[in-house]
Parts: sequence; structure tokens; C-alpha cells
Amino acid sequence: MEGLLRKMPVALEGDEVQYLGMIGQEKWNVNELVGNHIELQFSSRIFCPSCSKQVKKLYQGFCYTCFTEAPQASPCIINPELCEAHLGKGRDVEWEQKYHNQPHSVYFALSSGVKVGVTREVQIPTRWIDQGASFAQAVCKVPYRQLAGEIEVMLKDHFSDKTNWRRMLKNEVCSMDIEDLVEELFDYLPEDYHDFICEPEEWQEIRYPHISFPDKVKSLSFDKTREVGGKLIAIKGQYLLFEGGDCLNIRKHEGYEVRLNC
Repeated sequence: MEGLLRKMPVALEGDEVQYLGMIGQEKWNVNELVGNHIELQFSSRIFCPSCSKQVKKLYQGFCYTCFTEAPQASPCIINPELCEAHLGKGRDVEWEQKYHNQPHSVYFALSSGVKVGVTREVQIPTRWIDQGASFAQAVCKVPYRQLAGEIEVMLKDHFSDKTNWRRMLKNEVCSMDIEDLVEELFDYLPEDYHDFICEPEEWQEIRYPHISFPDKVKSLSFDKTREVGGKLIAIKGQYLLFEGGDCLNIRKHEGYEVRLNC
């Protein structure tokens, strides 16, 4: 297969993650490749995933024009508390209304530690899987993105909003009592926000396809090497993990032209 690398679509069957690989418009079952030798060769050509323009480099996944102008690269993607969609504002008002002036959830995800995050309700559990969470649960539900961002900022005083990607890929899931975390929200959030707290639900367990996880990991990039491969031992988040600890972040390389050999 040869073409532009795309983010892997994911789905949960029970608690098992199913991955599809995408190169151009072709798709294949990545789970079936675990245990086999695969190789990805980079052609040295890069295209912006947003506008398809060929470029020399990407800025957080976009060409420079899209990085500064496209709604998908707005500051509120990283910092949802900055979102103005509910006020009828944004880089592209129609896009903001469709994607950000919509019900959002604040969630806890457990991987290397407990992480607080924000996503659209329709992106559950995709967002949890992409971050490599082993357990996750929505804890607040709100009508628009900016409000979810406000709650996330308050909770950052008590929980991280980052994942230790190395520990996550080594499958070092922290051991802690997670059952009481939702109840603790009433202590962490002002009373005005208590109505947004969800009724306690069961944590969603998420299992990733693997034959083993590495003891150490080394993230590779097509910006430094033209070829990545080896025996595929696991898939977690949007990473392919190879025997020996090499790993490749597929999402980071969206728009890179590659050839897959397997």
C-alpha cells in the first residue's frame, strides 16, 4: 500500500480496541498485523491534512496557513476555556457551531496516572482510546466547549491534564482507588458547577491489542528517518510499538506519504 498516512480509526468491541489502518483511501485491520513484521517507508513528501497542499514541514499537524487560519487549529483546541463558539464567534463560525457549540464531557482517564480531559460527547470513547487510557469515565456533562474548559482548568489544581506517554506505552498503569474520584468533585468545584456533575457510572475498561509491551520506548519520526519497522508487538493510543522499544505516533505523521510493506 502506498499513499498519505492517516490517523487510525478506532472502535470498541466490548473492552477490546479495534484499529483500522489508513493509507490514502485504503483501509486494513491493524490488529491482525500484531505479531508480524511490518515496514513503513517515507517518500519524503508531506501534504497538509487540512488543505492537501504539499509542504516542507507541518506545524502541529498543519501547513502554516492552516495553522494560523483553520478552525481545527484554533487555540481553543488545546485550551477549550478560550472557546467562543457559544457566543457566535470563532475562526469559522459555522464550524464552531457544528463542533464546539455542542454537548461536551469532562472526563477522567487512567493510564500513567489520573488525567482530566475534555471532549465532545460523540467522541467518547474515541478520545479515550487515542490517549491510551486503560480506564475512563465522563464526570461532567455541559452544553458547550468553553464551559467544559472552565471545569477542566479548576480540576487541573488537583489532577494532571497530561499523559506520560512513555509510561503509557510501557503499559505502566498507576495503581490507585478510582471509585471515589467522582464524589471528590463536589469538594473541588464551586457549587454553581455541581449540577453538571454526572451520576457515578462504571469505569470503561479499555484493552489494547498486544503480545507484549516494551520495557523501554523510543519514539521515532519520519523527520529523522525514512524507514520504521520491525515486529509489531502492540498498538496503543495512536502508536505502533515494535519489538525492541521503537514506536511510531501515527497521528503525528498524518499527511506523510508512505509505503507499507508487510
